Parts: sequence; structure tokens; C-alpha cells
Amino acid sequence: MDLRKAFSRGDHLVWLTGSALGISLLMILGLLLVILTNGLGIFWPSPIEQVTLDDGSIVAGEPMQRQPIPNPGQPDHLQKHRVQLKVGNRDLYGFDFKWMDEAAIAKRERPSGIYLVERSEYGPLIGTPVRVLEGEKEVASGADAAAALAGLVDKAVRDRREVRAIEKDEIGAVNYDIERIRLQRRKLDYREKQGGAGDLSASRRKLDERETALKARYAELEEKLAKRMEGAGSSRVVFRTVDGQVKELRAFDMYRAYPANDLSWLGRARVYASRLWGFLADEPREANTEGGIFPAIFGTVMMVFLMSLAVVPLGVLAALYLREYAKQGLLVRTVRIAVNNLAGVPSIVFGVFGLGFFVYFVGGGIDRIFFPEALPTPTYGTGGILWASMTLALLTVPVVIVAAEEALAAVPRSMREASLAMGATKFQTILRVVLPAAAPGILTGLILAMARAAGEVAPLMLTGVVKLAPELPLDGFFPFFHLDRKFMHLGFHIYDVGFQSPNVEAAKPMVYTTTVFLLVIVVMLNMTAITVRNYLREKYKTSAF
Repeated sequence: MDLRKAFSRGDHLVWLTGSALGISLLMILGLLLVILTNGLGIFWPSPIEQVTLDDGSIVAGEPMQRQPIPNPGQPDHLQKHRVQLKVGNRDLYGFDFKWMDEAAIAKRERPSGIYLVERSEYGPLIGTPVRVLEGEKEVASGADAAAALAGLVDKAVRDRREVRAIEKDEIGAVNYDIERIRLQRRKLDYREKQGGAGDLSASRRKLDERETALKARYAELEEKLAKRMEGAGSSRVVFRTVDGQVKELRAFDMYRAYPANDLSWLGRARVYASRLWGFLADEPREANTEGGIFPAIFGTVMMVFLMSLAVVPLGVLAALYLREYAKQGLLVRTVRIAVNNLAGVPSIVFGVFGLGFFVYFVGGGIDRIFFPEALPTPTYGTGGILWASMTLALLTVPVVIVAAEEALAAVPRSMREASLAMGATKFQTILRVVLPAAAPGILTGLILAMARAAGEVAPLMLTGVVKLAPELPLDGFFPFFHLDRKFMHLGFHIYDVGFQSPNVEAAKPMVYTTTVFLLVIVVMLNMTAITVRNYLREKYKTSAF
């Protein structure tokens, strides 16, 4: 088509709108490409380069990046380059990364037999295994020490699982019961102060007996844990770095070990899958720069579900009243304007409101009425996942109200009249005719609310999110759902790792990786809601949504 003729017929609008759409799609695809490339690439095991410098010093590490060296005003400006290696061994060198000018490099090679060991602290260890010790006895050396690494790592996984079971399950259950006894004793003290409680000595005696038995059980478990840790820590591996330093490492502290330069493509794929699964299923460590993000994933999903349970009834009831019951006039128009303006209020304002109203006023009132024995230690009068969810429900309720109102307005008047003509009451008509027909539109509002809530961070910083949550809001102790607990969130985890980490270079890949999984979770939650919406749309085809 000739451009001049197209513009003369007014088809320039097609070109403009098409160009705008194309540019928008390119920007979105570019953003996703940058995030995916930087986020998912960190799990692939890179080979380790051994670099010999002109001064004779030797450095080994994973190649990270190559940059031109600026030298303004000189002929070699941006002509020379430097390379960055992730050398690990922070406990030996005091740093994780090292820059080197390419001009100062005498030799680069990828030697066989060098291992990368992921451990519990100080980042990765890069070196060659030379000896395996069991207690004070040497059980393997040289090539046999390298061959024994895989078995030691598997044993370490089992040992950590057993130690965690003792700490979290057995000792955790005893601690939980002891804490309940402490609160029950405080409750008895509170009842005595109030007067009229009668003789409570029998109750106190029973609590003392239970506490004595629990403390004895606690001592047994502590001894059991100490023996298990002693047995797990008896196996040690001695490594030698490329510059000749020696490091002894407990097998219990090793999470993964592999010969970085001797892996086949299939071996690298296995390490990649193992790292990816560990990132999804493990807890964070090393100030959130290592380990996994499972608590953050769990906290994000649970918070969005709690928010959805609160925002849908509230938003739909408000929309029903405005559309079906309220007399249309100045007051209703003012309320609609206020609802629309509420959607533009900065999220941090909602966080301040949530802190003052939900946490201090509502939570503090609950503590004074139902948990006086725990005071001054707050139960619900402090930040928690419940108050964070309520705050986000308040933040997103305008979106649901507007979408629900539009969906209710789209239901044909003839359907209402037919239901009323059959003898149904107005309430029955709304419940069984109008709401089912408007459900796809209501779910559209929920989808928008979930997408916004999942990425919000500012309100959560005031209402319950933390850098590291020692316990999940869901566990095996009654009442199982602990809505007063603080939680981790993927959005806050991104902020914390990116801006609050003591090791910025090591944390940088975690920012992209966590962003990838935040996007994945938002898409999965939205796809679930979209699937339900499409089902309802097919069932009630009269809906315009």
C-alpha cells in the first residue's frame, strides 16, 4: 500500500496505533529478555579459569564479565580490557570477586580436577580436594579424596535433614509446649489479680509437673542433637587452592561439589537442575545472598490468597449496594468519585493506615481482650501476615468495586425482570441471576487486584514483612494457621537483596532470579483466575466481560 494514499484516506491512525503497539510489545519483550537472561543464567555451572599474572601470582575463578578500561584523553581509551573473576574463598582472601587487566595476564587455562564447593557460609570454595578425614584419621587422599566428595555431599544432605527434624520438629514441639505453659501461668496470675478466681494452686502444680517433664525431654533432645552434630561434623575434607593455601571444611557444611572443568553437557544440566530446585525449595542463607527463596514464595502466595478472601466480598458488596440498592444522586456520585480517587492514593499511605488502624488499634484491642496474659509482648498488636493482607485488600478494593459495578451494569435488564416475573425476590434475583452473570467481570477486577498486590512492597514494610522469617505462617502446631506471624515476600526480598545486602556483587544475580519467580507466580495466579473466568463466561454468555 502506498503510504501517501494511506495517509490521505486517514489510515495514518492504523499506522500510528500499530506502531505504538509494536513499540510497547518490544519494550515488554526486551524487559523480559533481560530479566530471564540475567536471572536463569546464574544456575548454569561455568568452567573455572586459572589465570597466571605477570608477577607470578595465580588466581582461579568463574569468569563473570569483561569491560573496556576507560582512559580519557589517551590513545588507548577503551582499547584495553579487564576481566572479572568470581574467586570465592572469601574466608581466605577477604573478597569474592577480583578484577585483572588483560595486559597483566601471562597465561589462562582451565585445569582438570579443580572443584567448586557450595557451602553454608563465606560463599563458594574453589580448590582441589587433597585429603578426607574421619575424626583424626585420614581415610582418603589424592584422587580418592575427589571420588569421595559425592558421597560426602549426599551424607551431608541426610545429616542436615535429620538435624533439622530434631531442631524444628522435636525440640520445636517441646519449646512450643513450654511457651504455652508460660502463658497459662501468666493467665493464672492475671486471674488472681482480677480476684474471684478461687484456689489455683492445683492448676499451678499441674503446670509445674508438665514443665518439669518437658524440660527433662528438652535436655534429652539437646543431648541427642549434640551427638548427631558431633557425628555429622566428624567428616572433613581438606582443600588446596591454586595459590597453595589449605582450607579444612566440614562435610556437613557442603551443599554441592562438582569438578567445574570436567563436567559433560549432561553433567552441567544436572547441576543446573539441582541448583534451580534448591533455589525454589530451600531457605535463604548468607544474608539472603545464597540458598533458596521458598519462605518468600510461600509468604507471597499466602498473602495474596488472604487478600483475595478479604477484598472480593468487600468489593462486591459495596458494588452491589451502589448499583442495585442505593438511590442514584449526589451522594452516590460523590462516593464513586471517592472510590476512583482512592485508587490513586500512594501505597505507602495505605501502609501507614494499616499500621495505625489494623496493627495498633485492632491488633492491640485483640491482645487486650483475648491475650492479656502475653502482654506487654504483643500477639496481634504487631505486624503480621493478616494485617499485611488486610492493608493490601484495602489498597485494591477500589479496583474490585469499579470492575464489579461495570459487570453488574452489563447484566441485561431483561434477566432481572424475568426473574422477578417468576416470583423471585430482589435478593434471590441478585444472588442467583445477577451475580453469576456478573462473575466474569468480578473476576477481572480480582485479577487486576492480585497483580497489583503481589508486587507491592511499601505497605508491607510497615505491616509485617521481614528480611528472614524463622517460621512459616502455616505449620503443624495448633491452630496450624498462625496469622499473627511475620512473613517473607518476594518483592521485599528483591529490595533487600538488591539494596541492603552486605555483598552487592554476589547478590546482584539473586535480584534478577527472584524477579523471574515473582513474575512466574503473578502469571500463575492470574492464569488460575482467568481459567475460572473463562469457564463462567462460557456458562453465562450474556456477560460482556
